[in-house]
Amino acid sequence: MKLMNLAVLLGVGMLAACSGSDAAQNTAEDAPVAAAETTEAASSEAPVAGDVIVVKMITDDQGNNIFEPANIEAKQGDVLRFTLESGVHNVSFPADQNAGASDLPAASPYLQAPGQTHDITVTMAAGDYKFQCDPHAALGMVGTLKVTQ
Repeated sequence: MKLMNLAVLLGVGMLAACSGSDAAQNTAEDAPVAAAETTEAASSEAPVAGDVIVVKMITDDQGNNIFEPANIEAKQGDVLRFTLESGVHNVSFPADQNAGASDLPAASPYLQAPGQTHDITVTMAAGDYKFQCDPHAALGMVGTLKVTQ
């Protein structure tokens, strides 16, 4: 009798452990989706003090990777809204290409779904800045930002 009770308790314990690991696995699988939604929502709902300048991130039919437009002029307080049209891209302002600049924005996450956006509020001092898509910079996916006051 005691042996049967022990077997039942072990069986119930194993079922509970299995169902607990499934729940943990489902939570882990759902986490990247929630993170992606948060990134997109946070960037698209940023308060806008100036103009919104949309910059498309594109991989065209010939395989060219481009920003459109690639040359931008903005004022402090404007928002650069990088919008993924196609491909997988990010945007960064490399310190080695922007010598002396101390207030560069952090590199964006990689945008993977068409329509995703990443907003950057222009806070840099007046001047010229270079930006790029990190994996496609050598292929010509680069641009310039002229900041005016």
